[in-house]
Amino acid sequence: MNSIRGIIYDCDGVLFESRRANLAYYNAILTHFDEPHVEESDQARAHLCHTAASPHVFNQLLGVERTPQALSLAAELDYRQFIPFMTPEPGMQEALSRLSSSYPLAVATNRGYSMPSILEHFGLSGYFNTVVTSRDVERPKPAPDMLHEAAKRLQCATHELLFVGDSELDQAAAQEAGMPFANYRGGLKADVKLVHHNDLVNLLLFL
Repeated sequence: MNSIRGIIYDCDGVLFESRRANLAYYNAILTHFDEPHVEESDQARAHLCHTAASPHVFNQLLGVERTPQALSLAAELDYRQFIPFMTPEPGMQEALSRLSSSYPLAVATNRGYSMPSILEHFGLSGYFNTVVTSRDVERPKPAPDMLHEAAKRLQCATHELLFVGDSELDQAAAQEAGMPFANYRGGLKADVKLVHHNDLVNLLLFL
């Protein structure tokens, strides 16, 4: 880890436990189409809502024909009403505070319009040098586009950055980008395994 010059974080499942918020958001759109809600017990569809970019989610839940209308509705929906359902991961803010004093930090998320409001609501905006969302790239994760974009903005090579993620989409994006991958609280194959955000502080600041 001596060669790491910066850190990129996924949002959902890494910075926040946000499953309730994501399901509430997508279910609000499904209600408009008189479609049944996605329940937490429906693991496959709930996981889709938690990890994939909205166009892919709507393609799967509503079909390609209705996706453009769903995206238009979503763009008009104020995500701030769902932010209270989000819970910061334990120790996250303290870790960001300590790491940001020594490393440039970025977010790379399949979220779109909601990310600035979320960071502002939780007082996290000042920790990150840049935020890359699905709106900034042609292809969302699992494609490596947003990791390449974040590396460009941080003026680092991809192999000099550590990507912290929790899903197979994050893992695939990191692998294709040639970026070291830290798996947060999961069982994915990774260069680093993290159980708590403080693990990364100990790894990078107390070598």
